Amino acid sequence: MSDAEAPADEWTLPDDPGAVREALIEWYEADHRDFPWRRTDDPYEILVSEVMSQQTQLGRVVPAWEAFLEHWPTTADLADADRAAVVGFWTDHSLGYNNRAKYLHEAAQQVEDEYGGDFPETPAELQELMGVGPYTANAVASFAFNDGDAVVDTNVKRVLYRTFDVPDDDATFEDAANDLMPEGRSRVWNNAIMELGGVACEQTPRCDEAGCPWREWCHAYQTGDFTAPDVPTQPSFEGSRRQFRGRVIGTLREYNELELDALGHRIRVDYVPGGEYGRDWLTELLTDLESDGLVDLERDADGEHVARLRP
Repeated sequence: MSDAEAPADEWTLPDDPGAVREALIEWYEADHRDFPWRRTDDPYEILVSEVMSQQTQLGRVVPAWEAFLEHWPTTADLADADRAAVVGFWTDHSLGYNNRAKYLHEAAQQVEDEYGGDFPETPAELQELMGVGPYTANAVASFAFNDGDAVVDTNVKRVLYRTFDVPDDDATFEDAANDLMPEGRSRVWNNAIMELGGVACEQTPRCDEAGCPWREWCHAYQTGDFTAPDVPTQPSFEGSRRQFRGRVIGTLREYNELELDALGHRIRVDYVPGGEYGRDWLTELLTDLESDGLVDLERDADGEHVARLRP
């Protein structure tokens, strides 16, 4: 079947897929960004990097990752850690939703208690760990054990869409990415194709400047049409619930426990007990944090609500 006759949800590799694969791997191995988690195959260290990277630019992840592993260098160390300290670290380093720190702590406990300190190795087994979804499980399996499927993130979708005219469909992207990946080389391949999307095939492409190894096969490079699938925008952190969740945790770490109004005035300047951002708003925020196992919300002897970090 020719390309012109192919259904919209199908795509084809170039005539020499081996050359395509080797060109990318050679490009990556010749020069790439030197993130420290790319120099290890320790599954714990890689899991920490993957969780941290979910909401944080990679340049800011590096010092946080190094500091985290200095505090808790093994799953045993993290499993024995005080959860409030782990959550506090997450808040101090602005690493996004605090429940990710909580899940990482619980995952370390699972590895110690259920797996005898040895990480599960397959994507399916890794998904049994708390907070580890299909993408993270596959990334850890790929980078730690060289035993994963193709990783498909926003950058990879952009590369596939532009280079091989892969339709904008999640299932088709998955199929295309796995067809492209050379068997038994998930570690280097997934690093390489994500690097391509991160430094050459960005939203504004840098094909020639970055020396993209796929220019000779690239549909976008040949046609000049560099459109790509829409990229969901990250909600603004400033003024978001995520920001104030972090402020609550940080403030309670400092004061241990506070009545609602005392807490409210410390986390936002426009706090008014009966206003739009008042007790009802704060109670809802604290209730969410309580559901996540991060704080306790109780009444004191005078009947006033008091918030404290959960030990």
